[in-house]
Amino acid sequence: MIDLPEPNPAVLARRDEILAALHSLVPDGPFGQGVIGDPHRLRAYETDGLSAYRQPPLAVVLPATTGEVAAVLRYCHQNGIRVIPRGAGTSLSGGALPLADAVVVGLMRMNRILEVNYADRYAVVEAGVTNIGITQAVSAEGFFYAPDPSSQLACMIGGNVMMNSGGAHCLKYGVTAGNLLGVTFVTVEGEVVGIGGQHLDAAGYDWLGLITGSEGQLGMVTEVTVRILRAAEGARAMLAAFRANEVAGQVVDAIIGSGIIPVALEFMDRPAIHACEAFAQAGYPLDAEAMLIIEVEGSSEEQDVLLARLKEICARFDPISLRVAETPEESAAIWKGRKGAFGAVGRISPDYLCMDGTIPTGELPYVLRRIGEMSDSYGLLVANIFHAGDGNLHPLIMFDANDPESFRKAEAFGADILKLCVEVGGCLTGEHGVGVEKRDLMTVQFNPAELAQQRRIKSAFDPQWLLNPAKVFPLEGNPALAPAA
Repeated sequence: MIDLPEPNPAVLARRDEILAALHSLVPDGPFGQGVIGDPHRLRAYETDGLSAYRQPPLAVVLPATTGEVAAVLRYCHQNGIRVIPRGAGTSLSGGALPLADAVVVGLMRMNRILEVNYADRYAVVEAGVTNIGITQAVSAEGFFYAPDPSSQLACMIGGNVMMNSGGAHCLKYGVTAGNLLGVTFVTVEGEVVGIGGQHLDAAGYDWLGLITGSEGQLGMVTEVTVRILRAAEGARAMLAAFRANEVAGQVVDAIIGSGIIPVALEFMDRPAIHACEAFAQAGYPLDAEAMLIIEVEGSSEEQDVLLARLKEICARFDPISLRVAETPEESAAIWKGRKGAFGAVGRISPDYLCMDGTIPTGELPYVLRRIGEMSDSYGLLVANIFHAGDGNLHPLIMFDANDPESFRKAEAFGADILKLCVEVGGCLTGEHGVGVEKRDLMTVQFNPAELAQQRRIKSAFDPQWLLNPAKVFPLEGNPALAPAA
């Protein structure tokens, strides 16, 4: 179970005063309330995508401008009030889990496309714009935004920056960090800072690199400048089905080792195949133990050459079936099942934990075998769905949250998977972030000196540890344990 710091009684006692002050900073507007304090409405913000943990906040404030964000942070800093930044709440690591004495600052009202420059290939958007919303805004001119988390219909670009989100097509195009040019950043004191710009590399220290993936520990991002790319002439996907998870893992390693970099290289095992086929009717092979979705792009001739080479590689591993999409509609059907995978698994299990470890691709066969052995040992089913090309694993551990013992086993199982990732030379997280989920495992990957250095950076930006406290860093020796000043 995850521990949270005790609420500050002095802050709780001032709740009405705090709500009134916040309302003066963020008044109601044409789209609804600027501040939410009603206990029933606060329930909508008590959790994020890691829904096993819930805690209603003190209040929710919904600013519409960078200036309002700055005013709220300045007030909270001056009054020792904890702040939880929130985008769409799709975090799977508990990154937006509230505290009882904290103010949630939600950015969903900040959803405007501010500028698009096709000549220089960038777009400036507010932090509440959805991931897919960027591509929709530029697709008519033949451009797109590359990172594509499975939650891209809902997740917001500000949250993507804070978690350094990835997605299926990041094998070729890179994760969020590789597609950012600049941000507007608000410090805990309410100072607005511009970092980066509309050009490739900014002079001076790499502040953008420090902020990306910082999980709301250092400040809040309100505007983002992203790189947009010219869309390829076309893309085609293929399915390759195999008799064993380990064999499919060997195929992934062989593809990457061949020098071919597909646009995407996704893995699904038998439970995931069956769940997704029942959900999407995508024509997945139900007799397979493992399946790969491989996508290439370019001209028709380039696609043909790459797909022929990929078929040759797969054929060396005795596949059950190989199927290449011949039309965009067939490719879309193949992806429909994968994009709906998390929802599909939710139809066959009351609850599941979605893990997020990353490993060297050469370790895939071993790691998949060990996950299978752990599944047998814990007596819990697991569906493996992940970005195999860059080794970003997403095992879905199925359990029943109404059964405390089942939940305890699921958490222990997940911790063992993440420890295994570190053991083979990988890391605790690929794109979901640390949040509260992996917080107490940070000592598995980092030694005391490394954690102390990270805490010093946090303290330099946020001396009182008011921003997203009790996340990322183990609670032992964590200033977030003490009541806020």
